[in-house]
Amino acid sequence: MSAPAPSPLAVVDAEPLPRQEEVLTEAALAFVAELHRRFTPRRDELLARRAERRAEIARTSTLDFLPETAAIRADDSWKVAPAPAALNDRRVEITGPTDRKMTINALNSGARVWLADFEDASAPTWENVILGQVNLIDAYQRNIDFTDPRSGKSYALKPAGELATVVMRPRGWHLEERHLTFDGRPVPGALVDFGLYFFHNAQRLIDLGKGPYFYLPKTESHLEARLWNDIFVFAQDYVGIPQGTVRATVLIETITAAYEMEEILYELRDHAAGLNAGRWDYLFSIVKNFRDGGAKFVLPDRNAVTMTAPFMRAYTELLVRTCHKRGAHAIGGMAAFIPSRKDAEVNKVAFEKVKADKDREAGDGFDGSWVAHPDLVPIAMASFDAVLGDRPNQKDRLREDVSVAPGDLIAIDSLDAKPTYDGLVSAVQVGIRYIEAWLRGLGAVAIFNLMEDAATAEISRSQIWQWINAGVVFENGETATPELARKVAAEELAAIRAEIGEEAFAAGKWQQAHDLLLHVSLDADYADFLTLPAYEQLVG
Repeated sequence: MSAPAPSPLAVVDAEPLPRQEEVLTEAALAFVAELHRRFTPRRDELLARRAERRAEIARTSTLDFLPETAAIRADDSWKVAPAPAALNDRRVEITGPTDRKMTINALNSGARVWLADFEDASAPTWENVILGQVNLIDAYQRNIDFTDPRSGKSYALKPAGELATVVMRPRGWHLEERHLTFDGRPVPGALVDFGLYFFHNAQRLIDLGKGPYFYLPKTESHLEARLWNDIFVFAQDYVGIPQGTVRATVLIETITAAYEMEEILYELRDHAAGLNAGRWDYLFSIVKNFRDGGAKFVLPDRNAVTMTAPFMRAYTELLVRTCHKRGAHAIGGMAAFIPSRKDAEVNKVAFEKVKADKDREAGDGFDGSWVAHPDLVPIAMASFDAVLGDRPNQKDRLREDVSVAPGDLIAIDSLDAKPTYDGLVSAVQVGIRYIEAWLRGLGAVAIFNLMEDAATAEISRSQIWQWINAGVVFENGETATPELARKVAAEELAAIRAEIGEEAFAAGKWQQAHDLLLHVSLDADYADFLTLPAYEQLVG
């Protein structure tokens, strides 16, 4: 067999990494190059369509189910492909980045699924992008262990039958991978993450009795789902595996996608595994799309927007009904609490909230749900065990009692809560602390006993922006203004300096994070994604 032709992809401005050559083989790069050549032009068109749709929402301040796809919604005959055995029981899923320690802990966690995250829980440094791929390859070959250099504790995989099934999440369509270029142009990060993972692991996963399974983030329309479906069809033919081997779960974490859930499943029907309800990105999307819609679209403090808020309830119940009508899994939202090793009372209160949340989801008909920490797996498992028993899911629960009108999904003013001054302070605190860690290459960060990712920073900066632009008056009489945001941010920066000391402060990226948060929170030109300007400042 002749050697593959040299790939037209170039690796640029990247420090060579140990074992990089195992991932960036000529054959793998040739595959990514072909994905880029075939599909990036459509990706570009779809990003432009997002901007057009956002402009239309700015004009109308409304959304509706699509009239042009009414026939798909009305046709009760179609279903998604049956779930493969490895994805039939998804009652608890753990999420996290693909660093070596997390890879082992997540696979060993007792959860049925691990969302191996190259997206919001991972800052896209070259090291995270490439070594994350190395770690997954090693895990599938059972060639992975880890010794914590600080504690000396060693980690190794449990027997194969006890490991979680991996569902990998690539980056969203909006992000580029600047270190891989084609004719001088960066390749979309989504195609890099998907392409390298699929090329190296598709057959290996089939041999293990599983398959290449994916979570698709930040999808905004059924046309974006169609693009992914065409990528899957091409990729399966390219490596010679059967059509339908790939399975994808789509995160319904944008307000526009919430109006196209059935169409998204339809486009992916031979490859669809389910839909997931993602809370923070969903709220961020509401702010982003309806930011000029006036007072009725102003969100209160993020922690006041629980999943029992009427417009959130409409979204989750519609998701369950839609999934089960079409034979797909409905996966619930994140329990982000990180247990404290020091405060048993904090844990007790938080565990009760997690249990109530998971009890509600299981009772509503969800087939599974997310947690961010292994200690939460047993709590979520108990909630779903109580409802499911020995059944792998509850797709037979069709929720035909659910009826959601278009306006229900955007009835933000159905919530009594209002923005508070403490909410502004919290948004600034979390925003600065998360962005600082992200700029150091950490995408999943424990802040105030919660596991935060990029979606957290997005809702934080979006709320600051929205409250200022809506002229919100807080309960203490102060008005949300750029000056107030700068004052709160300066106070938080000083508090962090006092808390961690001058040496640690100087070694971090605190001033940079402070400045970036204020830039994306105060700029009149609202940035589509915080990670776009942040990526320009990310080293590595």
